[in-house]
Amino acid sequence: MSLSSTRRAVGAALAALALTATASVTATAADAPDPSGDRTAGLREVMFVGNNWDGTADVIEARGDFAKIGRINVIPDKDERLKEIYLNPLKLAFFLGIRQGPGEGHDQFVDDMYSTPDGSAMVVSRPSFADVVSIDLATGRMNWRFPVSGFRSDHMAVSPDGTRVAVSASTSNTVHVLDIGTGVRTGSFKTGDKPHENVFTDGGRYVWNMSIGEVNTALDAPWLDWTKGDRRITVVDTQSFEQVKVIDMRERLDAFGRKDLSDSIRPVAFTPDESTLYFQVSFFNGFLEYDVATDTITRSKTLPKNPATSEDRTSWVNDSRHHGMSMSPRGDKLCIAGTMDDYATVVDRATLEESPLVPASKPYWATVSGDGRSCVISESGADAVTAIDFATGKKVATVAVGDHPQRVRLAHVPAGWAGPTGD
Repeated sequence: MSLSSTRRAVGAALAALALTATASVTATAADAPDPSGDRTAGLREVMFVGNNWDGTADVIEARGDFAKIGRINVIPDKDERLKEIYLNPLKLAFFLGIRQGPGEGHDQFVDDMYSTPDGSAMVVSRPSFADVVSIDLATGRMNWRFPVSGFRSDHMAVSPDGTRVAVSASTSNTVHVLDIGTGVRTGSFKTGDKPHENVFTDGGRYVWNMSIGEVNTALDAPWLDWTKGDRRITVVDTQSFEQVKVIDMRERLDAFGRKDLSDSIRPVAFTPDESTLYFQVSFFNGFLEYDVATDTITRSKTLPKNPATSEDRTSWVNDSRHHGMSMSPRGDKLCIAGTMDDYATVVDRATLEESPLVPASKPYWATVSGDGRSCVISESGADAVTAIDFATGKKVATVAVGDHPQRVRLAHVPAGWAGPTGD
C-alpha cells in the first residue's frame, strides 16, 4: 500500500471513533421512503417480493391494500446457466448442494432485490447461479451479470444514495460492492465464515457484514457450536475497503451472561440514529440489544415458543428459530418474524413487551411499508406477504405471491408500470 503504517493506523482510529459516535441509515431505514422528491420524481413506490423457489419477483403496492401490480422473471437465462453448471462438475456439486441444503430440496433462484435509482431495473442476487444480475423492468431482459467469487450469492444491501449494492458471496467469505447501474465491482472485502446480511451505515461510509458460519450441517447440539466456524461482524470503510472494526459477539454474549446462545448473527435492525443494534441469533426465539458506543449487549428478549414447534434443532431451517426483524421509522417498535414458531409480533422497544402474536406460516423476513405504518412479513410457508400495523400489532392485509417468498424490499418502478412488455 502507498500509505504509511502511521497514517493507516491514524485513519483506522478516526474511522472507529466516527463509527461509534455517529450514525445514519439503518437496515430498515434503508427501506424507508426517500425524503428527496427529485430522486423519485415520475416513479411509483412499490415492494419487490422475491419468490425464491419460483425464480420470480412479485411487485406489489407499498402501502394500502398491498395489491399485486406485476411479476418479473429473474431467471430469463435459466437454460444457459444450467448448461454451464451441468458441464462443470464442481459447479454442479455446489448447485446440487444448495438444493439439498439451504434450498430445502429446491433451487434458490432469488434471494435479494433492489431497484436502481431511476427505477429502470431490478438488481437481484441468485444463490443457485452464484451471481447478481440486473433485469430491465421494461423488457424483462438482462442488462448485466456479475458472477460472485465462489459458488453462492446471498443477502445484499443498497447504499443510501442507491448507486452501490453489496452482495455476500457465502462460500468464499467475501462481500463484493458493485456499481448498481453497470455491475462493475468497485471493491471487495473478506469476512467471517458464510457472510450473510449487509447494512450500510453513516450515510454509506461503512458497511457492516454479519457472518453466520456453517448452518447446513446437523451438528446443532449446543456443545458442537465450535464446529460452526468463524462468526463475527466485520465493519469496513466503503471508500478504502479497509477493515475498521471486528465485533465478536461470543465475547459480548459471555460477558452478558448468555453463554448458552449462539453467536451466529441473523437479521438485524438499527435504531434510526444507529446508536443501538438489535439482532437475532441461531436457535433462539428472541433477540438481543447491543449498544454501539459502549460495545456491550444491554438487554435480551425471549419470545414465546409455539408448543407445536419441534425441539429438534436439526429440523429448523438453516439453524434459524426466528429469522426476520425490522424497526418502525420512529424507532419505537420492532417487528419480529418468529419463523419456526409460525407467528410474527410487534415489540415495544422501551419495554420489550410483545403485542398479541399474529399467526403466520414460516415467516422469513420483515420490512417496513412505504408509509412506515406497517411491518410487512413474507410467509414462506403460505406463499403470501402479510402487513401488520405497528401501532396496534394487528394484521391489516395478506396478499398471495409466488413460491416461497423470502426477501421483501421497498423499491421504485416507472409510473404506470404493470410488468415487462418484452419476451
